[in-house]
Amino acid sequence: MARTKVSIKTLFLILFLAYGTIKCVHGAESIQGLGINWGALASHPMDPHIVANMLKDNGIHKVKLFDADSWVVSAFSGTGIEVMVGIPNDQLSKFARSSSDAEDWVKQNVTKHLYNGGVNIRYVSVGNEPFLKSYNGSYVKLTFPAMQNIQKAIDKAGLREKIKVTTALNADVYESSSNKPSDGDFRDNIRDDMKQILQFLHETDSPFIVNIYPFLSLYQSESFPKDFAFFDTQSRTISDNNAQYNNVFDANLDTLVWALRKAGYHDMKIVVGEIGWPTDGNQNANSNNAKRFYQGFLKKLANKQGTPIRPGSMEVYLFALFDENLKSIEPGNFERHWGIFRYDGKAKFPIDFSGNGQEKWPQEAKGVVYQEHKWCVLSAEVKNLSLVPSALDYACANADCTSLGYGCSCDNLNLAGNASFAFNQYFQTRDQSVEACNFNGLASIVTEDPSKGTCLFPIEIESSGDMVTATRIVTSLLIGLSMFFITS
Repeated sequence: MARTKVSIKTLFLILFLAYGTIKCVHGAESIQGLGINWGALASHPMDPHIVANMLKDNGIHKVKLFDADSWVVSAFSGTGIEVMVGIPNDQLSKFARSSSDAEDWVKQNVTKHLYNGGVNIRYVSVGNEPFLKSYNGSYVKLTFPAMQNIQKAIDKAGLREKIKVTTALNADVYESSSNKPSDGDFRDNIRDDMKQILQFLHETDSPFIVNIYPFLSLYQSESFPKDFAFFDTQSRTISDNNAQYNNVFDANLDTLVWALRKAGYHDMKIVVGEIGWPTDGNQNANSNNAKRFYQGFLKKLANKQGTPIRPGSMEVYLFALFDENLKSIEPGNFERHWGIFRYDGKAKFPIDFSGNGQEKWPQEAKGVVYQEHKWCVLSAEVKNLSLVPSALDYACANADCTSLGYGCSCDNLNLAGNASFAFNQYFQTRDQSVEACNFNGLASIVTEDPSKGTCLFPIEIESSGDMVTATRIVTSLLIGLSMFFITS
């Protein structure tokens, strides 16, 4: 792996220039209640301090994490950014069985970050969509007892009023027998379990967190009216009692509201834990549709429209900050392309986090360091292409080739182009190792960018070793400087 040495003189120059940037970037501000999800299922995850500064630059004051990695969480110390930490599903069994394990987890992942001026942890999400139908009930009986034990540990630490315990649920926990929200109710097979969780949330004054994806409605049904997934048209309307619905998000959320009413919790706070639109991996997943979706949704949030039967402001976490090339593609190839920003923190399309609908690009990640400018492609000397398909399949089985499908960003490549893309993906995820660009003599390393049209051949970022250490030093100093001048 290539290494970069930073001299003391250069380090101070970086500090000087970056501090000037920190002082100047105060104009960006997002909608009140707007947050964003940051997952780290990537071969080269972004440095957490770079992410914290990126969120501040964009005026985003809330972030939702899927675990509680100490380095990641500590990066938000002193930023004022509200943090939701998560407990993965594979840990639910441990915490459901043991209150002492829950106490240890809270001490190691929550209380140690709460020193004066530390991390502003607001929520603990116990599990991530644990009642999802595809899990076949694996976590249904574990979620509630795990929530109870984590809550007891939070109470013991004296944090009951400051930090709320909840769980992020997929919208498939409720359903409607028709297309009308008023027919909504929780699924029969989990209704008793949901009642336990609802009572818990009510007693602790914690919110119901739900993940809603209009894109999936379009993806799962060819007959679904496309415009109904967006917010800028009146082409279809559903009438339900005195309510009118012209988009699937409102109809979906109000189906939950009706389910809560029927369970006796008509006024329970609802937080949208995930909502977004992917940009690749499917014919409807592209930057134009993502831009259209976010522009309409953010305008709706800024105007505090709410839904027909739950009007007003909403707390929402967009999904997601970056693409994640290690996510499971079992639900679909688009799963690795939910990012508003690319893997390297570059914006994919204009988005106005203030909800004013301006044609503006968001603030991108600063301080990102790339690996060497070189790519691995099919060698120009290869004339017999009969061996290429098997090599291509091998590369794609071990790297991300989801951009090669029909309607995707790289669907216009021929066999040689497909092989080059796949070889490069394999090569980049392995830190540009020479041994990773061989494929039985079919591949070679080049220094001219082979990207074509919409098809990007990426160069990976540095995210470990010396560069991360240097970045930690620089960003920690920057945070200290910014906090000093903000408070002085």
